[in-house]
Order: sequence, then structure tokens, then C-alpha cells
Amino acid sequence: MSDRPASASRLAGPAWLLVTSVGWGLNWPAIKFLLQEWPALFARGVSGVSASVLVAVVAVLAGHSLRVPRAAHGRLAAGAFFNVFAWMGFGTLAMQWLPVGQAALLVYTMPAWTTLLAWWILGDRPSPRGVAGLLLCLVGVCLLLGVRPAAPASAHLLGVAFALGAAVLFALGTLTVAPPALPPLVVLAWQLALGSVPMIVVSLLSEAPHGMALSDRAFAVLVYMTVVPMGLCYFAWFAALRLVRPQVATITTLLTPVVGILSAAALLGEPLGIREIAAMVLVLAGVALAMRASPGGAR
Repeated sequence: MSDRPASASRLAGPAWLLVTSVGWGLNWPAIKFLLQEWPALFARGVSGVSASVLVAVVAVLAGHSLRVPRAAHGRLAAGAFFNVFAWMGFGTLAMQWLPVGQAALLVYTMPAWTTLLAWWILGDRPSPRGVAGLLLCLVGVCLLLGVRPAAPASAHLLGVAFALGAAVLFALGTLTVAPPALPPLVVLAWQLALGSVPMIVVSLLSEAPHGMALSDRAFAVLVYMTVVPMGLCYFAWFAALRLVRPQVATITTLLTPVVGILSAAALLGEPLGIREIAAMVLVLAGVALAMRASPGGAR
């Protein structure tokens, strides 16, 4: 009997990580579905603002103050740009021209870019493991980009540029912006709000939606994006970090693009052949190596 609580505690961390990876992974085809009715930045911005309100309520209920010291304003705004506006916004824009699988894999190359940028910015020469990870990622991305695009070549390249831009900017933020010394839920709530409101503004100025009304199915998707990936999954992520090492948790998030790719094939009918699977294996193996070698990997 005495072994049962200890066994349950050991299983709790992986269980929370599984919830996180599956919820975040299913968010990729969910976004693609929502893009059928709303423009990219508008859809992502509305879900982000809604999620920021939800997270703020949870933070207050947990006893945290939403007040941010003046000294932390700059870092909070910079984090909102790199982690939300660039990472989420550019990644969503990429899916206008790329299949979910390609967008997800390209966006999740950010640990490899962290390793490369750390060499340039911090003078941190990559280890042999880091170099191997970069090479695997490069081969996987080249294989992925060799897949015949469904969209015109120029539109396909634009999607690739946005996806890689999201990955590179996230990596740059990881190396240059230290998170403010605030409770994680408070940081998340403010970064979601500060990064998502500009998405809505830019969308209204450049890609104004034809109509605000959503179908019942699209509205259900919007609710899912708000409650599960931004609410439940972040709660599960913080719970997991209390039970497992950060490096283990970070590497486990590689399940997220796998779930995204497989669910997009099942739910959206996107292609998943030998070439796509080989590219996925190469990129994720390279990312796993880069994570273990990168100074920003644990973050």
C-alpha cells in the first residue's frame, strides 16, 4: 500500500506532459479549421485575448496580483513580442499557405536556431551534439521543402518564411529576454494580452474579416483554442514542471508537432507519406539533440 502514492506521484508528471502535448498538438488543425472562416491574425488574436482573460482570472483565484512592477514592463513587452506576436502570429500566418504538418515542423525548429544564434550572440560554440542536431534539422527541412507544394511557389515560400521567422524570433527571444520575476500565470496572462491585441489591430487594418459571425463548429473550435491549449495545457505544463526535470519536460513537447501532423492527416486529410514521415523523424531528432545542447533549451 505504501508504494501506491509514490507510484502515482511518478506517473503524475508524465500524465500532465501528455495532456499538454496532446492539447497543444490538436491546436494546430484547430487553427487551420478556424482559418476557413476568420483571417489568420484576427483568429489568433481573438483566441489569445480570450485566453489572457481566462488565465488572469485563474491567477487571481490562485492568490496572485496582476500588478507588474515598472522595472519589468520592458521585459514583459519584449517577451510578448517574441513569444506571442511572432511565435503564435507568424506560425498562424504560415498555415494560410502551408499544410499543418509543414508549418508545425518548421516552427518547432526553434531549439536548433537557439543553438546557432547562441554561437553568434553569446559566443557559445555548439557542441558536437548541437552541430549534429543542426545538420539533422537542415536535412529534414530540405526534405520537407522538396515536397511538391499545393499552393503556388511564391505563396509556399511566403508560408515557409513566416514559419521560419516564428522559429528564429522565438529563439532570439529565448537568448536575449530574461523572463520577469513574476508568477508564471501572471506573465502568461500579460504576454497573451500584449501580444494578441496587436494581432487584432493589424488584422483589422490589413485583412478585415468579411463577417464576425462564426458557424457553430468554428465557435466550438474557438472555445477549444481558448480553454484547452491556453488554459488546461498551461496548467498541466506548470504542474508537470513541479514533478519532472525541465529538460525532460522540454524534450517531451516534441510530441506536440507529431500530434499536430497526425491529427491534421486524420481530421483535415492532409498528405502523410514516406517523405513527410522521414522529414518529421529527421527534424525532431535534430531538435531533440539541439535541445540537449542549447543554452536556452530548458526554457
